[in-house]
Amino acid sequence: MSNIDLAPIHAFLDHTTPKDRSNLLPALHAAQDEYGYIPEIAAAEIAKALSVPLADVFGVIDFYSLLYSRPVGKTVVHVCKDPACMMAGADTVLKMLSSQLTYFDDAREKPLYTIEIAPCLGLCEQAPAILVDGIAAKADQTFSISKLFSEPKRYLNTTVDGDVRFLTKNCGLGESVNLNRYLQNGGYSALKKALQLTPAEVVEQVKLSGLVGRGGAAFPTGVKWEGAIASPEKVKFVVCNGDEAEPGTFKDRILMEDDPHQIIEGMIICAYAIGAEKGYFYIRAEYQNAANQVKAALDDCRNSGFLGDSIMDSDFNFDIELRRGAGAYICGEETALFESIEGKRGFPRIKPPFPTQAGLFGKPTVINNVETLANVALIFNLGIEAYRALGTEKSPGTKLFCLSGDISRPGLYEVPFGVTLRHIIEDLAGGMREEIPFLAALIGGAAGAIASPEELDTKLSFEDLRRAGLPLGSGVITVFNQNRDLRAILFKLASFFAEESCGKCYPCQIGTQRQLEIMERVNAGNPDDRDERRLSDLIETMTDSSLCGLGQTAGSAIKSAMIKWPHLFSPSATISTSQVGGPHD
Repeated sequence: MSNIDLAPIHAFLDHTTPKDRSNLLPALHAAQDEYGYIPEIAAAEIAKALSVPLADVFGVIDFYSLLYSRPVGKTVVHVCKDPACMMAGADTVLKMLSSQLTYFDDAREKPLYTIEIAPCLGLCEQAPAILVDGIAAKADQTFSISKLFSEPKRYLNTTVDGDVRFLTKNCGLGESVNLNRYLQNGGYSALKKALQLTPAEVVEQVKLSGLVGRGGAAFPTGVKWEGAIASPEKVKFVVCNGDEAEPGTFKDRILMEDDPHQIIEGMIICAYAIGAEKGYFYIRAEYQNAANQVKAALDDCRNSGFLGDSIMDSDFNFDIELRRGAGAYICGEETALFESIEGKRGFPRIKPPFPTQAGLFGKPTVINNVETLANVALIFNLGIEAYRALGTEKSPGTKLFCLSGDISRPGLYEVPFGVTLRHIIEDLAGGMREEIPFLAALIGGAAGAIASPEELDTKLSFEDLRRAGLPLGSGVITVFNQNRDLRAILFKLASFFAEESCGKCYPCQIGTQRQLEIMERVNAGNPDDRDERRLSDLIETMTDSSLCGLGQTAGSAIKSAMIKWPHLFSPSATISTSQVGGPHD
């Protein structure tokens, strides 16, 4: 430890304000960026400067999967093993990397490479995907290991398409839209219109638009903003949730990378509406490029008068601080995200009180998803009538869907609410790859449900999906062909939740482990005669008793499969892959 130069971390801490626990994650990131990991002596300096017990500092480090308290390789490689990447050969990539990389230099003082398995990197359309020191790449059969590590670069060939291009009009072009271009295309005109209204009128416009949250909960956005306004507290916050970690989801990543200003504009309008002077833009640690693009956009906004004091010559003051996550799926839950910003482990809070009453730092807080905030500027630019003309009466506007798996053109597709699942798979995404028939689709991500062939003509709207027993979720559609074994997919989902449960509440902590044990037997083709009943009871208990959405939805995909493919869970027959082809076979 004596050879560690603490000058860089001292310089960071000297310029850190305020010097309290709320800056713990930024300080830990600074230390790891400097040293490659967080040495104990650096952790002690951070603890002292921020008045945080050293045990708490290490508790935070150990909680997050991308913070390291011990040395790691000079190059850290993350191999994604979400369902899309697993189907695309992630196991082969992992074996190839493990066999071909040289782990130690000649002196054997420090590993050259550290290879880690990631539950989802948000690169599902690039499957099989990897990160090399935070830089995304597609590790298909043609990639060269030597070139990958000598010239790592972001893989840009993402399909962005759809029936309409409102939220995605600046996406998929291979570059991030800068402020000048955003302004040329009408950027910040929505903010100008909003500033000419009273805050109450802004909220009323959002309510009339029918906008609901696009992160999965589907709560009415205007009602949420109204709840924060109702609080007598003077200090209020706006938070953008960019912790997109639901397996199969990558829409927010593309919005943040390619068109960050439309999200920022939505945040500023929200802040004006509720009377907030400070906001936080929280982005998951795996999204390094997205964080870079958002930071550049925030800097440009400050330099051009769109953030800071007297925004657009008004008496409205507001600024946004960028925060990086550190590797925890649970931090996508709003209250766990608050805990993370406050410098704690990302445990969800008991509700009520709700965030609009007591959120970040105990103050009224509006937290919205990236896609939700991107819709705000669109509403003011199009007008209420034009916005509501898109989609359906109960599901107005457009929706971004992330398509991956066994389809010809994985990518991001923007459609009006109300198109069918068949249309988006067959017409937009090019149908099934290699023309192998459709078996099923996971709708809504790991926390979603599985659609059968009979449900291909279901309309993609909140009301129609609800009637079909399918969640819209975060807009995930992962497609499986008839060569896939659904038991393996479900086992993978069970593994994901068992690993990602934060352990705070007993139903989720124990329930996800027991669910995994049962699904391991199901996947092996040898469940016992009581497993189906056990699984049903477990899922019901987790759904009814878990503290947050992770446990409440940890068994939803498995439950849907139990209803549509009951033979998968039966101990009475040996089931080959070819026998998994349709519901109720």
